[in-house]
Amino acid sequence: MTRVLKIKKNNRLAITIMEGILDFSKELDITLLDQVVETFYQGSGAQQKEAQTILTKFQEHPDAWQSADKILQFSQNPHAKFIGLSILDKLITTKWKLLPQEHRIGIRNFIVGMIISMCQDDTVFQTQKNLINKSDLTLVQILKQEWPQNWPEFIPELIGSSSASVNVCENNMVILKLLSEEVFDFSAEQMTQAKALHLKTSMSKEFEQIFKLCFQVLEQGSSPSLIVAALESLLRYLHWIPYRYIYETNILELLSTKFLASADTRSVTLKCLTEVSSLDLPDNNSSMQQQTVQYFQNTLQQIASNVIPVTADLKSTYATANGSDQSFLQDFAMFLTTYLSHHRSLLESNENLKELLLNAHQYLIQLSKIDERELFKTTLDYWHNLVSDLFYEVQHLPANELNPLMQLSVGSQAVSTGSGAISPEFMKRFPLKKHIYEEICSQLRWVIIENMVKPEEVLVVENDEGEIVREFVKESDTIQLYKSQREVLVYLTHLNVIDTEEIMISKLARQIDGSEWSWHNINTLSWAIGSISGTMTEDTEKRFVVTVIKDLLALTEKKRGKDNKAVVASDIMYVVGQYPRFLKAHWNFLRTVILKLFEFMHETHEGVQDMACDTFIKIVQKCKYHFVIQQPRESEPFIQTIIREIQKTTSDLQPQQVHTFYKACGIIISEERNTVERTRLLSELMQLPNMAWDAIVEQSTANPALLLDAETVKIIANIIKTNVAVCSSMGADFYSQLGHIYYNMLQLYRAVSSMISEQVAKEGLIATKTPRVRGLRTIKREILKLIEIYISKAKNLEEVVKVLVEPLLNAVLEDYMNNVPDARDAEVLNCMTTVVSKVGHMIPQGVILILQSVFECTLNMINKDFTEYPEHRVEFYKLLRVINEKSFAAFLELPPAAFKLFVDSICWAFKHNNRDVEVNGLQIALDLVKNIEKMGNIPFANEFYKNYFFIFVSETFYVLTDSDHKSGFSKQSTLLMRLISLVYDNKISVPIYQDGEAPQGTTNQVYLNQYLANMLSNVFPHLSADQITGFLTALTKQYKDHIKFNGTLRDFLVQIKEVGGDPTDYLFAEEKENALQEQHRLEKERAAKIGGLLKPSELDDEDD
Repeated sequence: MTRVLKIKKNNRLAITIMEGILDFSKELDITLLDQVVETFYQGSGAQQKEAQTILTKFQEHPDAWQSADKILQFSQNPHAKFIGLSILDKLITTKWKLLPQEHRIGIRNFIVGMIISMCQDDTVFQTQKNLINKSDLTLVQILKQEWPQNWPEFIPELIGSSSASVNVCENNMVILKLLSEEVFDFSAEQMTQAKALHLKTSMSKEFEQIFKLCFQVLEQGSSPSLIVAALESLLRYLHWIPYRYIYETNILELLSTKFLASADTRSVTLKCLTEVSSLDLPDNNSSMQQQTVQYFQNTLQQIASNVIPVTADLKSTYATANGSDQSFLQDFAMFLTTYLSHHRSLLESNENLKELLLNAHQYLIQLSKIDERELFKTTLDYWHNLVSDLFYEVQHLPANELNPLMQLSVGSQAVSTGSGAISPEFMKRFPLKKHIYEEICSQLRWVIIENMVKPEEVLVVENDEGEIVREFVKESDTIQLYKSQREVLVYLTHLNVIDTEEIMISKLARQIDGSEWSWHNINTLSWAIGSISGTMTEDTEKRFVVTVIKDLLALTEKKRGKDNKAVVASDIMYVVGQYPRFLKAHWNFLRTVILKLFEFMHETHEGVQDMACDTFIKIVQKCKYHFVIQQPRESEPFIQTIIREIQKTTSDLQPQQVHTFYKACGIIISEERNTVERTRLLSELMQLPNMAWDAIVEQSTANPALLLDAETVKIIANIIKTNVAVCSSMGADFYSQLGHIYYNMLQLYRAVSSMISEQVAKEGLIATKTPRVRGLRTIKREILKLIEIYISKAKNLEEVVKVLVEPLLNAVLEDYMNNVPDARDAEVLNCMTTVVSKVGHMIPQGVILILQSVFECTLNMINKDFTEYPEHRVEFYKLLRVINEKSFAAFLELPPAAFKLFVDSICWAFKHNNRDVEVNGLQIALDLVKNIEKMGNIPFANEFYKNYFFIFVSETFYVLTDSDHKSGFSKQSTLLMRLISLVYDNKISVPIYQDGEAPQGTTNQVYLNQYLANMLSNVFPHLSADQITGFLTALTKQYKDHIKFNGTLRDFLVQIKEVGGDPTDYLFAEEKENALQEQHRLEKERAAKIGGLLKPSELDDEDD
């Protein structure tokens, strides 16, 4: 016991001693600081934790920077020196402009002197690279503040000092590299647009001296590390320097002949050449074109002679290579793909360069075989570029050159291959670029087919232990890679459909004869076959698909073992799901496929059953019409057979799989055009669930305790889920079935609600977590989901209002309001959102009732923090948004206190990190301000402006300047624009300030400006009055121009991070709003014109 007390006492003593570094009234004891740092890095337990706390306090102290020079001069601990530099970094980025000029020059000279002294000591230079790098970064932070205006001679001084020693020269290269990175690559959020532009301009002016130094080192330097530093520095400049430095000097010859043989320099040299390759050449400059071809020729020659010959097996080389050699191959792939993407046409246009062109592509074929996903993605991007380019040349063959039959299908436009690939024989008549690449494309088909990754529809996978299992987590990376591979293979098929078909059929034959059988081989082949759907003409597709499906079906009979069968079954299902056009045109095959799927539904492998249900619904979505008509030689439409056998077909499926099956049947039935027949089919489909439902309703009416039986609860939930599945696929046509169960279902809702309340009363809040109550709540949720889905798709709005809404509100709202929070279902809010959205305008009193019932009780659940009841939060704000959009008058019925709560709840939404809640809150505010503006000059609107205008202004600024809410910038900015425009366009006819807040006669514009200036100077005291005035003047001038307004705000967000910024730092940038969405739309439009480029599931359904 005494020993424990002694240890505790010693610990306290040690902590008290360590705290000595926090006494800034005395000179810092460097030895003590080193001890504290040592304790943090080498100690353990309470002392280590305390050392961390003390060091954090030390670094955050406003006077800590005054000790930085002593730490850097006298500390013996490198970690302590890092802390000294970090303290200086913080000072430089936040308070630099407030320091007197002599302090700034002193710190600047100190850092420069420290760097030079470390470089002059060879041992320090070799062993303290991290510390030197950190010091370099600190110097660059100073440069961003001081150069060029306060330190115009920096670049000449740096260049001059490079002759002092090899080490100084090498480190100067590092500083130049960092400076370029900071200014050109990382400036977006750290500098205002004006400042970044100023530095870029200054750098361009000084570049000639920098270039001469780099060139001199590369031409004459002998130290490998110096040459690497010069190359790395040059690498950062190549993408922005004027072309004359590249094409009017010997730099390209140096790079492509001198440094590729040595292992030390070849990687960074290739990166430099890659950077040059990405530059666009001006048209008709033959000298630059000649040099561009020459450096490519030199580079490939050097690599073939000194590193890897073009015939090398890179797949096996890579597998046994060390890390740096593997990196080199990745850099080589990046160089080839960049160069060929930009300059392939230079090589294609010269017959003498054909060998060089094909050798480069041969290298890429070998690189594509390497088993490394990131490398494969690099080459795949290039292959996409090449084959799409070759394809578009084919697509633009003049229509009058085609044979008469093809002219008929194409019309007078250029060739569109929407009807399938053109015959390779026919294409031989034209001088197409594709002929150069015939052999490369054939090799590429093999590579893609053998490396095909899993499409997302396939649920049966091999795990790391070599077992075949059901996949539960989808990898987004794999989904994207499959999409890219698929597109490349589609283009390759269009370029030579016969070669693609022959490769696939020959590989399939080797699966059948067993010579190449493996799970991996049959999978990749099947995935490739499925991915080219839509590329062939119908006749070719028929021949091809018949062969493939027959062979795969034969393989299921041939293979023994549960896993083998599961793999082949999943492959068959994937392939047939991809060829709906073929299935539509061949009823017998469609029928055979569906029956095979029903067979797979009895397999004991869960993944196979899941895929069978998924494939069934996928085929049904595309071929639904063929199931409701009576096919030749059939005695009835096939849907009747399916319904009759439904119990047998689904007997081995899990409930969730049964729901998918019923949903698919709903899709088929909704295709029946005859209303009476459709209602009859729906009634037959729901016969089994309805019999079970009627029986349970009857029994539970006689004996309510039945609802406490867990098995009964499960059955009820499954019946309702089955209804949900069918309703989701039939929509408005589900009305007759909903009518059969609606009133009993609401009775059940009430009964279940009262049972939950009883359990909570008896057991307390813990009851809501018990299996019994959770089961009962599932019933409530599914009932709400069913009604919500139907109303969202309903067309008979009069009947919805007359028959469905009143009993629904009676059953649901009071129960929600009176329940304990933990027993309230967010689905109620979702259901009410749909009701308001669809029929709110027809039930004004109903909307008021909804608002009164759910508003305050839900707000009380979510206004304590930002995390509890997350679903209720999202649904609550969706409901408010819809009421605001569709039934705004309901808010006007709220008493003043409740309306204030409504405004508070909107501002509360702004502050959420949940994206949905934040965006909905901002949109509600925007809609609310628009709605109030539309009301014109009436007392309610005037009171609103007086009471809430500045609440919205200040709350918007609060989230705008909080880095946690960056994602809401666009809407925050729009709201601020709208609020400013109300004042500056004189839309508000009364003073927006309260009596006594401003002299009588003060205009709203003047008051708004004063308010904003006071608010900003209070929140950001480090901003000067000039900065705030400059910002507000710009902001109030730009409120009609979204792009300029956003630019002003973005610059302000940079300024508030820095003390003593420049009041003139306002320059307005172009915004890239919506550019990405537009790009996706255009890509889809383009893809729709090429057979097979969109998956069958992405194509719009055509009427049969």
